[in-house]
Amino acid sequence: MDAHGARTGRLLVAGTTSDAGKTLVTTGLCRAFARRGLKVAPFKAQNMSNNSMVCADGAELGRAQWVQALAAGVEPEAAMNPVLLKPGGDERSHVVVMGKPAGDITSAEFPGGRAHLARAAYAAYRDLLHRFDLVVCEGAGSPAEINLRAGDYVNMGLARHGDVPTVLVGDIDRGGVFAAFYGTVALLEPEDQALVAGFVVNKFRGDDTLLAPGLRRLEELTGRRVYGTLPWTPDVWLDSEDTLDTLPLRDRPRAGGAALRVVVVRLPRVSNATDVDALGLEPGVEVVFTADPHDLDDADLVVLPGTRATVADLAWLRSRGLDRALVRHAEAGRAVLGICGGFQMLGRHIHDPQGVETADPVSVPGLGLLPVETTFSPEKTLRLSHGTALGAEVSGYEIHHGRITRDSSAEEFLGGARVGRVLGTMWHGSLESDALRTALLNLAAGARGRSFPASEASFGRSREARLDLLGDLVERHLDVDALLDLARHGPPPVPTIGPHG
Repeated sequence: MDAHGARTGRLLVAGTTSDAGKTLVTTGLCRAFARRGLKVAPFKAQNMSNNSMVCADGAELGRAQWVQALAAGVEPEAAMNPVLLKPGGDERSHVVVMGKPAGDITSAEFPGGRAHLARAAYAAYRDLLHRFDLVVCEGAGSPAEINLRAGDYVNMGLARHGDVPTVLVGDIDRGGVFAAFYGTVALLEPEDQALVAGFVVNKFRGDDTLLAPGLRRLEELTGRRVYGTLPWTPDVWLDSEDTLDTLPLRDRPRAGGAALRVVVVRLPRVSNATDVDALGLEPGVEVVFTADPHDLDDADLVVLPGTRATVADLAWLRSRGLDRALVRHAEAGRAVLGICGGFQMLGRHIHDPQGVETADPVSVPGLGLLPVETTFSPEKTLRLSHGTALGAEVSGYEIHHGRITRDSSAEEFLGGARVGRVLGTMWHGSLESDALRTALLNLAAGARGRSFPASEASFGRSREARLDLLGDLVERHLDVDALLDLARHGPPPVPTIGPHG
């Protein structure tokens, strides 16, 4: 409640499945509500992602919530994503609490061993409620994961704790969205169902009149309203996803041999995959993601992105023959860029004497393309960085346990090293600096006696334009005023359906 006794607005955007569109809808609502003059905070109690960002105070949070804060026009902070799980393998995740490292958690602990994480998440949520006009929460996975309900604090656990009205997002492009909506609500306990006010349909293609009968029947069967239908729009994407499969970069064919071909190695445990997003803005650049060594044969630039498991992904690289392909590429005088873990692979050795990343002490040889040694330390580096490289002013951010020792034979490059056209940096986000991106592509083109002219592409302007487009779509296709009323006053009385009804 504020000083006048009005309820602080709160809304939970849940989904029928993972990737249903929760992040997109939450981000669009943050922009739309902010346009109404409200001070809006995004919130995700727990995010499982290897794609993270660093805030101005050095705290780490999921990149999705960082982008949502930009959409809301507020400063990103750790309270917006108080628990971040960063998978290091199939059964072990590194834990970040309120932006700082907090040990590890195994899959065996997941159902019942997270009470301390729930307490941290709820405290952060309450803090945001006191400082913002409206908190737009994003769920995780599906609220109908009944095997995890007892320990849930990000979906209906959060909704029950904070009396948060909830809307369900469903991806109609996958098919079965009506069953997913009805079934999700029906599986919930009556007390959870009481907080679910309605639905948002995402990624609809086609004629709205064909969809209308199904929406009316859904409302009749559930006693809940549909707040709108977002169309499938290819230009709507967010630089917040975890996997290269979701990136919006499109392969472009070579134009008379003039285009540059950039090949990004698709590491199994890639982190901060958005580092390469900016390359997709450049005209005349073909971007390919691959795990096939043959794709490196005619590359102008090979990018080794970051990884949450450097040693394991280096072993994978060798098992595929990608190590030999990379060495051949570099020995031919063509450009290589390694970012964070990818940079560490390019060095002489990687040492983890305390098992920080690998659980057990290990030391392995790197690819030997740069004269550096990496030693993992329990202390984590989290900071924003600024500097100059290739004649350009550059900004980025650092998230790593590895400590680099660089031989004097190598030139310093953005916290890393450079020898000729082989470059490695510890800075994520550096390619968002437009001048550096042009300089790097020029360096790559030079190996074939060509140049890469500066384009008018601006990553910062492009991101802002995408957020505006998303806000426009939400304003046009969702009942934003009704959702704001829902956030301020809570859900109306709704029936219990399914086996509990």
